[in-house]
Amino acid sequence: MQKRLSEEELARFRAELATLPIGSISRKTIAGKVRYYRQWTEDGRTRSEYLKATEVDDVRRQIERRRELARLLRTSGGGKSSARRDTIAKTGRELSDWADLVSGWDTRDVFPDIMKFLRWPAESKVLIVFGIRRTGKTTMLQQAVRALTREEFAKAAYIKARTGDTLETMDDRLSRLHRRGFRYVFVDEVTLLDDFIDGASLFSDVYAPMGMKIVLSGTDSLGFRMTIDQELFDRAYMLHTSFVPFREYSRLLKIDDIDEYISYGGLLRRGEKDLDDPLANEPDASFRDMESTRRYIDTAIARNIQHSLACCRNGRYFGALRELHEKNELTNAINRVIEDMNHEFLASVLTRPFKSSDLGTVSRQLMTDRDAARRRRLDRMLDKGAVTAELMRYLDIRNAESLDVEVSDEHASAIRAYLGKLDLIRDCPVRRLRGESVENGVRVLFSQPGMRYCQAEALVRAMMKDSSFASKPPAEREYVTGRVLDDVRGRMLEDIVLLETLVAMPRPRGIFAGTEVFKLQFESGEFDMVVRDLSAGTCRLYEVKHSSSRADEQFRHLVDAELLSRTEKAFGRVVSRIVLYRGPDFDHDCGVSYRNVETFLKRLPDSVSREKPA
Repeated sequence: MQKRLSEEELARFRAELATLPIGSISRKTIAGKVRYYRQWTEDGRTRSEYLKATEVDDVRRQIERRRELARLLRTSGGGKSSARRDTIAKTGRELSDWADLVSGWDTRDVFPDIMKFLRWPAESKVLIVFGIRRTGKTTMLQQAVRALTREEFAKAAYIKARTGDTLETMDDRLSRLHRRGFRYVFVDEVTLLDDFIDGASLFSDVYAPMGMKIVLSGTDSLGFRMTIDQELFDRAYMLHTSFVPFREYSRLLKIDDIDEYISYGGLLRRGEKDLDDPLANEPDASFRDMESTRRYIDTAIARNIQHSLACCRNGRYFGALRELHEKNELTNAINRVIEDMNHEFLASVLTRPFKSSDLGTVSRQLMTDRDAARRRRLDRMLDKGAVTAELMRYLDIRNAESLDVEVSDEHASAIRAYLGKLDLIRDCPVRRLRGESVENGVRVLFSQPGMRYCQAEALVRAMMKDSSFASKPPAEREYVTGRVLDDVRGRMLEDIVLLETLVAMPRPRGIFAGTEVFKLQFESGEFDMVVRDLSAGTCRLYEVKHSSSRADEQFRHLVDAELLSRTEKAFGRVVSRIVLYRGPDFDHDCGVSYRNVETFLKRLPDSVSREKPA
């Protein structure tokens, strides 16, 4: 135990402390030149001071001396005492027991990158593992601990940050661990540190150069993105876990059913609808009902954005979203964005009188069914106004006239930008052939299918509560609601195929190499997906059908001579035409191939390249 300092020593150290600079040193690359700044927080605001290259080492020594004195004063009774006991890092037997909780579990695709980082030669960088809740972050930390050698494990520690912790308390913990010889440190929920975004360089600038391999993890994805742009710029590797493609979902949960993925995909947890099962009522259960989904959107997405913006330089970067945040209307805006299948992040989408896109689509389809006996006028079967009102209640969506803050183009643009940073959306190119000219557009794909599908089920519940609809024969109601959900699953399957192919294929490198993935539209008709090989000058055409049976109607565009000729003229020779569906593989006499969509997704990117030219 360290002896208590005398009053003379305390006074001398306090006097020296007062002369030393506070904060941390941040390195930024501006216009190709490395510049250094001292940053600190004062009166709730982040201050910055430019440092000449010749001053950096001296200022760094002074900051380290200040931290050393602050620790000395705290531990010897000369500083402020903590109001609560510090968290003790897990080491030794306790760490082993914690890591053994995931014994036998499969690892995520990105897991090998963690081990590569831990065993790379020492450098002044940290590894960030981040993503929204229930996507396997803490599990990967446990698996990394289990994968360490005996010698490495003896030098490993795990710390879980708590609300209210600061970089000062974390600095104290890391300093004590370093003195005791620990070199592999896993810090979980690190974005809970009040001043993390504005001072994260502590990990890369102080402890990484001292030989520590530091892995930071947390659910505040946006906070990490902001930190990479500021304090940890060029000093961190990043592993993002939010996107869980079907092949990983299938491998980890042993589920091969694409409909299961559509219903619950996005989180690494099996779907559970049996509400008598205690597991189904856990706060972080999968998208089992609208209440759990709305709560997840609020806690994992909306609060993520709010927490990150609030912690970043005292909220300066709230910008256009400050009003929505202060009026508790950010979740409302995000819900509206998610519900709209086209994800049009324009003010007109967010502020127009709410109308379910699913309801409108199925209404049009029912009126134009090829089987006359199945045609229905949905507007005569139910009160659309009542159904819409009930759906809005489920989704906690309000129309513009009931909002305290008008949602503007600026709000919409900010929401889109932040959802992109959270890896919840991704832009998919859309090419439109108008005559011989090509117009470029964008289709925004959502990476959380379970969240989207739960909202479609909310629509069905709203329909069933409508008195007019409830008076119809059971078979009639079942047919219409089935068409609603089947239509949603079909459009979602198309988005899933586009998104996962985009992610899996090599990106374009200039105009002569790489792969382009896009949706192709004509004045009449479209190809659900085109995969274009830029170097070979070829392309593959795909139709995506949520069906387990085959019908000639499904590939009518793939055999349309005019559409094929225009496609080849604009994008290159067509080497294969494929229908992705839920049935077995089959080769049609017309040259169109049927391929199982689940197999296709699990074998990406091989499932694209393995198809032989037609």
